[in-house]
Amino acid sequence: MIYTITLNPALDYTIQVDHLQLGHTNRTKKENLYAGGKGINVSCILNELGFKSCALGFTAGFTGVQLKEMLIQQGIQTDFIHVHKGMTRINVKVKSDTESEINGKGPEIESDDFQRLLTQTSSLNHGDCLILSGSIPSCMPENTYEQIIKTVLDKEINLVIDAEKKLLMNTLKYHPFLIKPNKYELESIFNTTLINDSQIIECAQLLQKQGARNVLVSLDKEGSILITENNEVYRMGIAEGTLVNSVGAGDSMIAGFLAGWMKTQDYQKALLLGTACGGATAFSDGLATKETIVDLLNQLTHNSDLSAGGLIE
Repeated sequence: MIYTITLNPALDYTIQVDHLQLGHTNRTKKENLYAGGKGINVSCILNELGFKSCALGFTAGFTGVQLKEMLIQQGIQTDFIHVHKGMTRINVKVKSDTESEINGKGPEIESDDFQRLLTQTSSLNHGDCLILSGSIPSCMPENTYEQIIKTVLDKEINLVIDAEKKLLMNTLKYHPFLIKPNKYELESIFNTTLINDSQIIECAQLLQKQGARNVLVSLDKEGSILITENNEVYRMGIAEGTLVNSVGAGDSMIAGFLAGWMKTQDYQKALLLGTACGGATAFSDGLATKETIVDLLNQLTHNSDLSAGGLIE
């Protein structure tokens, strides 16, 4: 079973405004409401690809009830812990001449709430996959991820970590199956400017030396680089399309990569499906659908020596 953890999920209210003017009344041209949060995004894309997962985390208030109901309607299993202080945040994402975001604070997570989460994760079984992604709410301790990981150390759990700086670095000693820093995050970790692929690969290999098994580096318009636990290096570009939505593209890439690996045990094919999923979300108003993923997968494999065989039924 695949478990995703989103410690501070949200309802993402996405609006489009022509030429946003601060200090004036603006009318929306288009608006949508999505169940948001990095782990939740992963669960949604896995669902599109035919993989079941269980979304864990904390919800609160009427917004938390709404978020859970939206996921259930999509056929996604949840086991959220409903807390009593505050409410699940609403994140406002404004698309105009530029993209802007106003993110809510979220509920207060008390120690008893966190212990309930640790009890949940301690019940995972051998062979399960646990995905930890995103930041930690300010009310939770800095070692939150480490405490969660320690509940599954006696089991053969595949850990996937998508986090920044210290939050990521502190998990490497537990040998996560996959980490997915982007170029900016790599530069921040190593306090340097990365100019070419060789430098990026070198930094990724340093993360492997500290414990990561596979390192997937996303490079925005320049594609991605994967350094595998078998010392293979794969470089992949992106599909062609118009950027509509940058929210959730990285999470979609993780979901596609994981689904591709679980289906084929082939890292290059996993990267191929991850690239298609990330691009499909970037070119969509919301998260990618199976149809858009298939379209980009066909585009990426057209006139190339890559094969999508076995990736999507």
